[in-house]
Amino acid sequence: MSGRAAPFHCPYCGDEDLRPNEQGHGAWDCAACNRAFQLKFLGLLARGLRRDESSGGDET
Repeated sequence: MSGRAAPFHCPYCGDEDLRPNEQGHGAWDCAACNRAFQLKFLGLLARGLRRDESSGGDET
């Protein structure tokens, strides 16, 4: 598994012409729309945060 993942498209314009930015890890430049953006992994969500719809929690 790779330690670094690259985005497939720009989140602003959808173009695929992306290049790593000089700012460092997770920073990218889009040549199509001339924007720079940064991606950051925040972490994993804890289980149980989503309400289980099959439990019938319709208490009224």
